[in-house]
Amino acid sequence: MTHARRRMLIGGAAAVAGFSGPWAHHHAWAQAKQKKPLLIGLATDDSGQYAASGQDEQFGMRMAIAEFNERGGVLGRRIETVHENTAGDPVVAVAVAEKMIRQQEVAFLIGGVHSGVASAMSRVAQKYGCIYFNSNSSSPSEAGAECHRVKFVWDANGTNFSTSVVKGAMTGFGRQWALVTSDYLWGHNTAKGIRRIVEGNGGQIVEELLVPQGTRDFAPVLAKLRRLNPGVVATAVGGDDQKTLRQQVQEAGMDRSVGWINNQQDWPDVYGLGRQALFGIFGTTWYWRLGLAGVPEFVARYRQAHPEYRLKVPGNVFFNGYMATRELLRAIQRTGTTNNLKLIAELENLRVPAAERMQHFDAWMNPHTHQLQQTVYVAAYNSMPTQPDDLFRILARIRPEEVQDAESAPACKLEPLAATPSYET
Repeated sequence: MTHARRRMLIGGAAAVAGFSGPWAHHHAWAQAKQKKPLLIGLATDDSGQYAASGQDEQFGMRMAIAEFNERGGVLGRRIETVHENTAGDPVVAVAVAEKMIRQQEVAFLIGGVHSGVASAMSRVAQKYGCIYFNSNSSSPSEAGAECHRVKFVWDANGTNFSTSVVKGAMTGFGRQWALVTSDYLWGHNTAKGIRRIVEGNGGQIVEELLVPQGTRDFAPVLAKLRRLNPGVVATAVGGDDQKTLRQQVQEAGMDRSVGWINNQQDWPDVYGLGRQALFGIFGTTWYWRLGLAGVPEFVARYRQAHPEYRLKVPGNVFFNGYMATRELLRAIQRTGTTNNLKLIAELENLRVPAAERMQHFDAWMNPHTHQLQQTVYVAAYNSMPTQPDDLFRILARIRPEEVQDAESAPACKLEPLAATPSYET
């Protein structure tokens, strides 16, 4: 780098070998009257199986930033962004994170639906001390074995969702379960959580069927499920794979023959499929028809900002991207600084009142795992909609403390602050 734009604060934190930042003041900005913009990196899965969600969460991030800029930015600084596509590929994600931090010199990094992508980016971010917000990936390992001091996890994870839906399903559909599991990090960790809850409550997993990412023919899986004839099929399949699975289950006439449990249901994955594809019970963190103050106004702002977007109302993925970005900018305002260690301490003590979250219960950051503890909703398809796109029927709302992930937490070993490079920009 010719000029390093960050200011490294050497004090207990080791400098990264070969890295001349982070980020001292750039000469051009030092001579200008206006304050230097605050640069945030948006690293989203714009292609691959989570492309729909990657685009959706990016829109949420940008709406939060636009709202702050309309009010003058943060600390008197305009917020600007750079954007890169991770392609839903952990190898690409490493290169994206390195480029954003070392070359583009972002102050903060946000994004990641694919859990392998989020895990990869967080390791790079920790190396440089760059605060990273995992906005939407939900493997339990993200706040467990893959936790980091700089990473904050904003979605509920597979165990949170499983805890909310599994017990009720055992009562309603039976104790013989089959698992259909996407063969990668999130799928394995989510299925592990489901198995633990089912077996812990006297149920039995009769078989677990692994499906590769990118599967487009689920006929062999469905044939085996017919032979097994379980009471419940629990799926840990996401993105485009889940869309395909749902369509083929419905076409095979198996959508009503067993109890289907989808660990979580991301809005971009089912929007436009039709209500017939929304069988079974599933979890979510937010819904646009929640009867809470602020929700209608939020939906109106969304529609105004995205009049041509195919998703006509916001869903949980957009909500998570928006809320993560908003809380980062609010933390900067409260602390009056971009110093990463001060912001980490602030975020570790974060508590967001329910009214500000547009959820039913207060949310708070677990300081030991850096995962936001929040309301989880159990839902099914809505057979009697009152408005277009009213696809979900909320069956229950679960308090954060009732769905905490006690299984993954012991595996989380956050790096000491003293081992985390310190900077401000």
